[in-house]
Amino acid sequence: MARPSSTGASENGFRSIVLLSGDIEQRNLALILKQFNPRLKVVPVGTEAQLTAVSPALLARSRLLAFSTPVVVPAAVLHQLGYGAYNFHPGSPDYPGWHPVSFALYDRAKVFGATAHLMAEQVDAGPIVDLELFEVEPGTTAEQLSEAAYAAAVRLFWRLAEPLATRSEPLPTLSLGWSGRKSSRRSFARQCEIPLDIPAEELARRVAAFGLGDGRSAPTVTLHGFRFRLVQD
Repeated sequence: MARPSSTGASENGFRSIVLLSGDIEQRNLALILKQFNPRLKVVPVGTEAQLTAVSPALLARSRLLAFSTPVVVPAAVLHQLGYGAYNFHPGSPDYPGWHPVSFALYDRAKVFGATAHLMAEQVDAGPIVDLELFEVEPGTTAEQLSEAAYAAAVRLFWRLAEPLATRSEPLPTLSLGWSGRKSSRRSFARQCEIPLDIPAEELARRVAAFGLGDGRSAPTVTLHGFRFRLVQD
């Protein structure tokens, strides 16, 4: 990933941010960035196809910001960016990877939050630049923890928006690394496969953590060749 040598934007230098996020975030986060740099060009993308369609010339003048997105940025795009790529991960460094809220709830984590980090070819592995952590109250639901983590990510974005929008040099990193096992769609799906002899306490724990599903998997029981999937009102 290229790194700028100057500390300020020039005519042929840092001019744009490619913003990888959902539709609502694209509008709101762009407003935050432009508040600090009205001349900044913000290029919204929401899918891998849209991202890879961005021209190499524009990428060379851009920084990429990814906010709470399931899209994995291809290595080819990372290498073409002139001013680095940062991800706002709705999970603490103890929970890299897919659907961190669910795994934190399952582990009964006492501290959770959001992590801002430089992007690398490997997902949730780049150097960490900032954190926003909070204590998890007993009885917190998956929906409540998800909302709290999202709010923490927004606070992180606000805190870092000015240097990201106005400075060409990379953000300083923390002497703090990722820890814990990286989750994936596959590990989420494994937790959703409910054995018939599961103890009641373990079943309740899995439903509390994984019951809302991830858009692809949800707690499921297979009985006599028939699959029964949990549906929550």
